[in-house]
Amino acid sequence: MEQAQHLERKLVAILAADVVGYSRLMGLDETGTLTRLKALRREYIEPLIEGYHGRVVKLMGDGALVEFASVVDAVACAVEIQRVAAQQNLNVPEDARIVFRIGINLGDVIIDKDDFYGDGVNIAARLEGLSDPGGIVLSGTAYDQARNKLGLTFKSLGEQRLKNIAEPVRAYRVLLEQAPSARKWRPRRWPLIGTAALFLVLAAGLAVVLWPRAVALLRDQSSMISAEGKPSIAVLPFANLGQQADQDYFAEGLTDDLITDLSKISGLLVIARNSSFSFRDRSLDINEIAKQLNVHYVVEGSVRRDGDSIRINVQLIEAKTGSTKWAERYDRDYSKIFVLQDEVIGRIVEALSVRLTEGEKAQIARLPTRNLEAYDFYTRAEQKAYVVDFRSLGEALSLYQKSIKLDPAFADAYSGYARATVDVLGFDFQRLMLSAVARQRAYEAAGRALELNPQSSRAYAVLGILQMLDGEIDEALASVRKAAALDPNGAEAELNLAIVLTYAGQNPEALTAMERVLQLDPKPRAQVYDYYGFVLYMNHQYEKALQALSQVHPAEHSDLGLETLAMANARLGRMAEARDAVAAILKKIPALNLASHRVVYAHHRRQQDLDHRLDALRLAGFPERAFDFRAKEDDRLDAEAVRAVTGDRTWAGRQHNRAPFVMELSANGDFALSSQNSIITGTFTLEGNLFCTQSAATLLGRKFCGPVYRNPVGSSETQDEFILPDSVTVWYFSVAP
Repeated sequence: MEQAQHLERKLVAILAADVVGYSRLMGLDETGTLTRLKALRREYIEPLIEGYHGRVVKLMGDGALVEFASVVDAVACAVEIQRVAAQQNLNVPEDARIVFRIGINLGDVIIDKDDFYGDGVNIAARLEGLSDPGGIVLSGTAYDQARNKLGLTFKSLGEQRLKNIAEPVRAYRVLLEQAPSARKWRPRRWPLIGTAALFLVLAAGLAVVLWPRAVALLRDQSSMISAEGKPSIAVLPFANLGQQADQDYFAEGLTDDLITDLSKISGLLVIARNSSFSFRDRSLDINEIAKQLNVHYVVEGSVRRDGDSIRINVQLIEAKTGSTKWAERYDRDYSKIFVLQDEVIGRIVEALSVRLTEGEKAQIARLPTRNLEAYDFYTRAEQKAYVVDFRSLGEALSLYQKSIKLDPAFADAYSGYARATVDVLGFDFQRLMLSAVARQRAYEAAGRALELNPQSSRAYAVLGILQMLDGEIDEALASVRKAAALDPNGAEAELNLAIVLTYAGQNPEALTAMERVLQLDPKPRAQVYDYYGFVLYMNHQYEKALQALSQVHPAEHSDLGLETLAMANARLGRMAEARDAVAAILKKIPALNLASHRVVYAHHRRQQDLDHRLDALRLAGFPERAFDFRAKEDDRLDAEAVRAVTGDRTWAGRQHNRAPFVMELSANGDFALSSQNSIITGTFTLEGNLFCTQSAATLLGRKFCGPVYRNPVGSSETQDEFILPDSVTVWYFSVAP
C-alpha cells in the first residue's frame, strides 16, 4: 500500500524504437556498431527528442522508450529520426546500416518515479514490432490525433491482435517510402521546395542574431550621432575571471543584459551587441575602440562567479580623455543578480545625467523571473542562439524549453524561443523541427511572450516577420514599429522594421531604417550589408548598392547579396559582372529559378517592386525554370490534355536528378507524392492549361502553377512521356494505365 501511494497515472504519447538486427550488427562489429549508434543518438536523435519536447524514459542497448505530451510532436519527431537515420546510412554498407523501427501509441501509463508501465507502453512496443525497417506504425488513438496535422499520409493496417493485449488495436503505417529500393535513394529535395528561395527572404531578417565581423562603415556617421544630442555608449564583453571556463556564458549574459536594459533608454544611443562583441579578444585601447564604434563612453568590467557568490568590477570610461567617470566593485550573492544589474544601470544613467521616462523605469525595473535556475538556462540559451548552426540552435531551443518549464511565466524565455524557432524556419533546419511546426510554435511563443510582457520588443519583431510572410502587411508594420518603439536602440528591431518596410513598398523609409541599423551596429555581420545593398537597390540607387556589397568579402555573400549584385550590375549594364553573380548563386543552389521566386516573394505588396527584382534577374541571365528547363510551345498540353492526365490518376517517373517518384492524384483534388524516403500531400487544381499544387510543406503553403509538356523523345517504357517543371525540379513521368 505504501508503494501504491507513490504511483500515478497519466495520458501520454509513447514512442518505442529499436534497432533492426541489432544482435547481427553486434556480432559483425561490436565496437563500430556501438560507436555509430552512440554518435547517432548524441548528435541527432537526442537533440530531436528535446526539440519536440520529448523525454527519454528508458534507454536500452538497441532501443528506447520516449514520452511526449503531444502525439503530433511524437510523430513529427519519429519522422525526423527516420529521415536522419536514412541520410546517415547513405555511405554505409548495407549490412552495417543502423535502421530503426518505431511504434507510437497514445495511452494511459502508470508512473513510478522516472519510469512508466502499463498497456499503453506495451502497445507502443508491440506496434514497433509491426513496423517495417525504417518505418513508423501508430495506434488508432495516436492516428486520430495526428492524421490531419503534419501533412503525412497513412495506410490502415486494420485491427491487430497484439501479444498480451486483450482487445484488438487499430494500427496505421506512416507512408515514408513507396518501395523497398527507396532506402538506396539520395536525400529528397522536393519537400524543401522554396526553402532555398525562402532563405533569401529570411536569412537577413529572421536570423536576427548578428555575427561578429570587423568591416569599415560606408559613411562617416559622427554627424548623425551628434545630431541626436544623446550620449553614445558601448558595453564591451565582461571578462570572466572565474576558475571555470564554462562560466563564460555568465559573463556574456551579464553583458547582454546591460546592453538590453540600456537600449531601452531613449536618452542614450547604445551600440548593438554584435559590434561590442567584435572586441571580445581586444588588443586595442579604449580610445581606439571608441573611435571604431563612434561612441563617447565605454563600459567595461569583469566578473567572477564562485558557487552562489559573484564579484563584479565595472567602470564607465570617457573615451576621449580616458578618464573614469564612475567605477565600482560589487560582492553579492547570486540571488541578488537582478538587483545588482538595476544598480549598475542606475549608476551609469546617473553618471551620464540621463532622465528616464516612467515607462523606461518600469521596463528596466521589471523582474524577468524569480527562478534563478530558469534564468541560468535562459542565459545559456541566449549565447547558444548567437551561433546560428544546427547544433547550437538545437541546444538553444532545448535550454529555452528548460527555462520555460522551470518558470512558465518567464516572458523573455518565450520570446527567445520564438526568435530561435524562426531561425529554424529561416535556415531550414528541418532536422530540428518541421517548417510547419516551427512556424506554428514561433507564433505561439511570441504570443505567449506578449501575454506575459506586453512590452516585449523581440516578440513583436518576430510576430511582424511572421505576419509579413502571411501577407498581413499592415499588421506586420504595426508589430515591427511597436518593436522599434519599445527598443529605441535595438539594431535587431530596426532591421526587422527595414525588412517589413521593404516588402510594404515603403522603400525610402526602409533605407532610413537600414542606416539606423548601421548607426547602432557599425560592425555588423556580412549579411546586414547584403540587406543594406538590397534596400539601396529597391530605392534605385544601384551604384550605392554595389558600394555597400563591396564591404563584404566575396566568399561571405549570402544568396540575397549575390542576387543584389546580379540585379544592380544588370541595371547598370555591367552584364559580365551580373552573369558572374548569377553563376555563383546557381553553383550554390542549382535549382533556383524565377518561377519559384515569383511565388516565394509574393508578399511584396506592390507588383512593381516584385517586377523590379525579377526583371533585373532575368536580364542578368537567371533561369525562368528549374535547371533552366526549356521546351517547345508546340509540346505544351492544352487545358483538355492536362485534364486527361490528372483526376484519378497515378504518375510515375523520375526527377531531374533521376531519382524516382510516384504521385497519386485523386478525383477530389488531393495529391500524395512519394519521393526519396518521404511523402508530401496537398491539393491540386487546374487553372486553364496550368497544373497547380499547394501544400503546407512547400513554398510557405502557397500555390504554384506550371505548364505540362509532352516529351517528344519519351515513352511509357522509360516512364517519361510527359514533363512538369515546377519550383525546384523537373518531373518526367508517365500516367499509369
